[in-house]
Amino acid sequence: MFGIVRPCSHRLGERLKAEWMAHLCGLCLALRRDHGQFARIVTNYDGLLLSVLTDAQTGPTADGRRTAGPCALRGMRTASVARGEGARLAAAVSLVLAAAKVRDHVADGDGLLAREPVAAAARRLAAGWGRAGARGGAAIGFDTAVLVEAVDRQLGLESLAGPGTPILAVTEPTETATAAAFAHTAMLAGRPGNAQPLAEAGRLFGRLAHLLDAVEDQHTDVLAGAWNPLTATGTSRTEVRRLADDAVHGIRLALREAEFADGKLVHLLLVHELERSVDRAFGTSSCGHTPEASFGPPPGHHVPQAPGHPYGDPFGGQPPRPDKRGFWAGCAAALGLCCTCKVCCADEFEGPWSRKRREGCCANCDCDCDLSCCQVCECCECCECCSGCDCGL
Repeated sequence: MFGIVRPCSHRLGERLKAEWMAHLCGLCLALRRDHGQFARIVTNYDGLLLSVLTDAQTGPTADGRRTAGPCALRGMRTASVARGEGARLAAAVSLVLAAAKVRDHVADGDGLLAREPVAAAARRLAAGWGRAGARGGAAIGFDTAVLVEAVDRQLGLESLAGPGTPILAVTEPTETATAAAFAHTAMLAGRPGNAQPLAEAGRLFGRLAHLLDAVEDQHTDVLAGAWNPLTATGTSRTEVRRLADDAVHGIRLALREAEFADGKLVHLLLVHELERSVDRAFGTSSCGHTPEASFGPPPGHHVPQAPGHPYGDPFGGQPPRPDKRGFWAGCAAALGLCCTCKVCCADEFEGPWSRKRREGCCANCDCDCDLSCCQVCECCECCECCSGCDCGL
């Protein structure tokens, strides 16, 4: 369950929590139904946004939900889950991007993938997922070639990037891919007028996802000698924070231009939760536009060099984080986390691939759990005042 949008159930409220889980389970079951049991491993939080966007534009429909049978990940309870073209789009996109991720791990020789028999099996898996994603996309009128082309172009841009290269030149393929996926939700919902604003929201979401991933991985990448866009281009974390805040603001403006039958969950996820994602990545609640906001070493701070590493160590010799797991070891760890419900119920758990410490979805949330006031506009269920927010909902 990876992704930058990870809402706390207390902030969602009962109704929106049920909606969120309906889309999450709907994506998982769409992957199983169309592409086999093992494909469910690519279920991710950000992919289900495509299902959420489609549903928000069409509004409640008679065939938009179905009752799913008991599942171990829901404590053997039945549930109402999303179905339809939005879930199928999310599944197709998730498969294609997961296939690209596997190929990337194989190319880097991560963990067990350094061994040729394992690498060969992973390449066959990635090829199968890529074909399945293409078939799934074609069935709903979405050409996944735009995603594949973006991934291929990404590798070329990274090989050419160096000090002074604009960071947005590196994020452009991700922006293009997410823009196409977001825009297609408007076609599926029968609202072609939404395609342009949603493409803009998708473009900025792709930028934000790329930047936050780079921020969170920079320390580990430096210590491992791995390529990181921020280190390679010499982009400061102050500049990245500014770009991240601008992207969140741009998404808010783009969503105002789109028409939704029910935009509450979209607004909560793509406005409020993205703001929290930025704060979480930088470990601060400051805005990047204020003069007080500063990231990285203070002025005049000596940055020791890491022997043999071309980029040095911009973190001043902090203790190294655990090495990342390889693809297959991460899959096994992810399965264990899901089967033991630690992702939802544990106070803290270790990310299956990154091995970073993560908080459980329902533990140690940073909101006022009594919901005594409207913390996130009208998105919580306690009131309809939407005070203090200019979202227009």
